[in-house]
Amino acid sequence: MKVHTTNYFDTFIEVAEDTKVDHGIIPPSKDKKTIAEMQYELIAKNPYQFTSDDILFQVFADRKDLTKNEYEKAREQFFSKGQACFRASPLTKTYGFGIHNNHNGKIALFGMETDEYQKFIKDPKVKKVKAMKSSR
Repeated sequence: MKVHTTNYFDTFIEVAEDTKVDHGIIPPSKDKKTIAEMQYELIAKNPYQFTSDDILFQVFADRKDLTKNEYEKAREQFFSKGQACFRASPLTKTYGFGIHNNHNGKIALFGMETDEYQKFIKDPKVKKVKAMKSSR
């Protein structure tokens, strides 16, 4: 079975060109946590602890109420199909966060207003990709 990945290495995902915000905004809470809120909490509380694949699968597992015993098989199935990467995340498209993927593929997020965000943008050694636009 082919295994797909969403992981990047030494790459910075910039906010979408058509974002409507000028700084990183924590996704608002709703009755049921949104994907954006779940992604934000996992990454913000654990910078450079998880890969993109880890975060995307954890959000999937939490939304499906999977038990830890079900994780291995479910993760295999989840990544047997291509998954949208963080270029398509509401964090990078809507909420004004850039995502840095370090040399191990572990990720952290940075509001577009921060000095760190600007450093990644200006660093010629860091590969940059833009988040997908919300509109065509």
